[in-house]
Amino acid sequence: MKAFKSHTGIAAPLNRANIDTDQIIPKQFLTRIERTGYGQFLFFDWRFDGNGNPTPDFVLNQDRFTGASVLIAGKNFGCGSSREHAPWALEDFGFRVIIAPSFADIFYNNCFKVGILPIALAEDVVAELASKAESTPGYRIGADLENQTVSDDSGFEATFDVDAFRRFCLINGLDDIGLSLQHESAISEFENSRAPWLSLS
Repeated sequence: MKAFKSHTGIAAPLNRANIDTDQIIPKQFLTRIERTGYGQFLFFDWRFDGNGNPTPDFVLNQDRFTGASVLIAGKNFGCGSSREHAPWALEDFGFRVIIAPSFADIFYNNCFKVGILPIALAEDVVAELASKAESTPGYRIGADLENQTVSDDSGFEATFDVDAFRRFCLINGLDDIGLSLQHESAISEFENSRAPWLSLS
């Protein structure tokens, strides 16, 4: 998993509340066995019409948001079914930061496991940032996880809360497997101390 200390990128506004995981990555694309390659299907039903052609007015299809890596969304982002594929698709598309007034709990937790920083800010603050992203070409937002701040070039700055354990894992690029491997020597010592007949090999 990619470590995250700070990131600055183009911000794309998606002014919709209650965006669920089926909208983020529709169910027909969940048959893949890899964790990668989901970005092409992100927001598929909004990005493309029934014939598979890009929908011109959808924010991520607009040239000025090409390469956006900060997503500004409405409240309760990531609600619905608890599919890990939703943050996989967002990360694979290139998003490193998601800013919203609130997140669904399971989606919020899953973001940290793939290297995405979800930031909850007051609804009026999120609306202000979304407005700037809509009206200012190339508008960029910076997120500093070490100092827990969000800022832009026009003087805006806000702080955000994040659990100390999640912050530690993301700064150090540790997913669940990475956390376990921090104790690799102790695990090996335990395995070597077991009776031979208990070995799994």
